[in-house]
Amino acid sequence: MSRSAAGHQTTVYYMKKLFNLFDLSQRVDYKTEVLSGLTVAMALIPEAVAFALIAGLSPLTGLYAAFVMGLVTSILGGRPGMISGATGAVAVVIAALALSHGVEYVFATVILAGLIQVLAGVLKLGKLMRLVPHPVIFGFVNGLAIIIFMSQLEQFKTPEGAWMAGNSLYLMLGLVLLTMLIIWGLPKITKAVPSSLAAILTIFGVVAFFGLDTRTVGDIASIQGSFPPFHIPMVPFTMETLLIIFPYAGIMAGVGLIESLLTLNIIDEITETRGSGNKEAVAQGTANILSGLFSGMGGCAMIGQSLINVSAGARARLSGIVASVMLLVFIMFGAGLVEKLPMAALTGLMIMVSIGTFEWASLKTFNKMPPSDIFVMVLVTGITAVLHNLALAVLIGVIIAALVFAWDNAKRIRARKRIDEDGVKHYEIYGPLFFGSVAVFNEKFDVLNDPDEVIIDFEESRVVDMSAIEALNKITERYRKVGKKVHLHHLSPDCRKLLKNAEEIIDVNVSEDPTYRLVVDEI
Repeated sequence: MSRSAAGHQTTVYYMKKLFNLFDLSQRVDYKTEVLSGLTVAMALIPEAVAFALIAGLSPLTGLYAAFVMGLVTSILGGRPGMISGATGAVAVVIAALALSHGVEYVFATVILAGLIQVLAGVLKLGKLMRLVPHPVIFGFVNGLAIIIFMSQLEQFKTPEGAWMAGNSLYLMLGLVLLTMLIIWGLPKITKAVPSSLAAILTIFGVVAFFGLDTRTVGDIASIQGSFPPFHIPMVPFTMETLLIIFPYAGIMAGVGLIESLLTLNIIDEITETRGSGNKEAVAQGTANILSGLFSGMGGCAMIGQSLINVSAGARARLSGIVASVMLLVFIMFGAGLVEKLPMAALTGLMIMVSIGTFEWASLKTFNKMPPSDIFVMVLVTGITAVLHNLALAVLIGVIIAALVFAWDNAKRIRARKRIDEDGVKHYEIYGPLFFGSVAVFNEKFDVLNDPDEVIIDFEESRVVDMSAIEALNKITERYRKVGKKVHLHHLSPDCRKLLKNAEEIIDVNVSEDPTYRLVVDEI
């Protein structure tokens, strides 16, 4: 192939990558995407406001974050149809910083967290989500469902914090139940309009027509604003500032990536497609950087809004773009109308989301799952629901699952023993050799009573870590001290190189010795 032809192919390849940014090859149902995006935009408003207030910030910082996060991740993200915005997980992380140092330090923290997330994506750390077991994901999802449901109970309280009673309670319950009924029942009749949007508009119409006195979005806070202003955080650019914001930024980046990548996995399962975790990490980081520069509190993927979007039939990037743009339109031009939306409609919508989010199938498998998996799932659910610390819940779940796995595999090391016609004793090892199984492995050998020549065969085993390597060194040394020769068969080249006395003790069979490789994702 000539150099010019190769150059042309390269140009064509990169042009395809550029145009594929919006997945133009994907068949798009424009009506579904637009209507779904409009529904998501309405549902985003009260959540963004609520999360900003949790963090002790102005409602507009939550709304600006929802706009910037949603727009950037919809365009650049690794999962079409997934919605990002201001989230409770991020709000909880930055609340203490906002109280102690103010909003300018929050903006700086959001930018730094974004840089960390971009770095994680560039380093292809998205593949680490493969290490999260299903019981952890089930627990995480169930915990989030409980959080979403419990957060809606606040709407049944008066502004003074007391529970509603009498007619106001009955009216709220009635409107919420009517919303839920429409969302549940309308798809059984027609799918021409997203049931969530139809429910919101119906409740809005009922309240307006009958003049019902019920809580609206405007009762929470005003959402009137302008285009997000560009703003460089007014903080001292010193090492002291970095030491203040870095711990918050690190936790925010970790929590954001965990929630985003788990949401990506959940949407993957629902849509039976596969997104890119590394690409999503870069997009989340870019979005947080821009959010911090445009007066937003930052955020990550939103499982509730993503499920609303996907449940309405959205599968492309357009729905997320429409949701973000319409949110900005509402902020700039439609605040007066949006503030009249009944909170009952949005509460009913979020309760249906929580019901749909909960993995009911996990309850049916209680008597079929191993006790350790049940324990991990319940523990992660509890930590997520009670502490609202998503990163801690997932981390503890992964650690416990890993320890259980290590314990189970530590007991699986076996050795089949035989002596061939030449008087050579063979130890055929089965199961993984790693730090947990080293002690059992050492007990398999009878060094003093074995013949002068011994073969240890690892064809059905895997030498995993340095503890295993050291165990091999020690066993060969034990045989050497009593004047006996030992051969190690079917070791991988990486293991052979690490053995101190490799040339003398290893019987190399290159054609049969395996090489272990790792599959990695592309950004």
